[in-house]
Amino acid sequence: MAPLFALEDLDDAFDATAGFLRPVDRSTWVKLAFVALFIGGPGANANSVQWSFGGGGDTGAGAPPGGFVPPDVTPRLVALVALAVALAVTLALLFGLVGSVMEFVFVQSLRTEAVRVREYWSAHWRRGLRLFGFRVALGLFVLGSVLLLAVPFLLGAIDPTTVGTGAAIAFFLLVLPVFVVVAVAVGVVNGFTTVFVVPIMLLEDCGVLAGWRRLWPSIRSEPLQFLAYLVASFFLGVLGGVLVLVVALVLALAALVPFGVLFAVGGAILVFASEAAGIGMLALVGAAYALAALAIVAVVQVPVQTYLRYYALLFLGDVDPALDAVPDQRARVRGDDAAGEPAS
Repeated sequence: MAPLFALEDLDDAFDATAGFLRPVDRSTWVKLAFVALFIGGPGANANSVQWSFGGGGDTGAGAPPGGFVPPDVTPRLVALVALAVALAVTLALLFGLVGSVMEFVFVQSLRTEAVRVREYWSAHWRRGLRLFGFRVALGLFVLGSVLLLAVPFLLGAIDPTTVGTGAAIAFFLLVLPVFVVVAVAVGVVNGFTTVFVVPIMLLEDCGVLAGWRRLWPSIRSEPLQFLAYLVASFFLGVLGGVLVLVVALVLALAALVPFGVLFAVGGAILVFASEAAGIGMLALVGAAYALAALAIVAVVQVPVQTYLRYYALLFLGDVDPALDAVPDQRARVRGDDAAGEPAS
């Protein structure tokens, strides 16, 4: 029985990570932390907006005493909301675009063990654009699936006579299992694109779809290996996420000591001196603390991101030696005679 590379690569990924990050070089860590800000930590957070719809009742009678009075929907309010949504979407797309290019910067940095952000950006931004387009297409597909799931409720909210509550719930329960399967499949595709297709695009100078065509025969011939990787990487991602959260929280709390003094000074100025100056100082200190917390998270996740990505690269090279993106690191952690050969 062939060895499970997903298990055998655990130690090798740690050795490769240690070989890259030790001895600690401040410049390397700072640049990797900057890249890590855009490629994200283990697991991404998504903001959700919940809408509630009132059903039945006399809507023209006004709100009951002490009840919530909805604001008047004026053209100015609609314009402000549309502007805010457009700004948020634009910022999210820009962040996603930069993050897509940074995926190649990160992998290239791991391959060469030298972090040259501007050089690698110039070399790989076109590939990043292709990856970004692929991710946007996946996102639109998921959004369309969510909208399909919500259609009966939206129709019922607009006109209760169109779709009854029972029919909406029945449709939801019927479609929900399909949606769950689709969501898991999209998650796997997105994850494999990031950890496997990106290095293939680097190695073979191809696009995302061509990278998937190159990867698919390996998945089809070694389904057990990739299933084992999926399970192992899931638990590693959860463990890495908890580790980053705990360490970052401890350091962020420690950073509250000096910032707390500045907050106290700002509060004193607000109360005893000038309200405008106090508010300004509190806002400035708050922004500085937020940036410090963001920097802490970025630095803390550097070893976790490096380990997870080396783990995927070593696994890919074991399954298909022709796709080995880190032959030098593999040779170092396994011995010179193991370069380009799977673990045994």
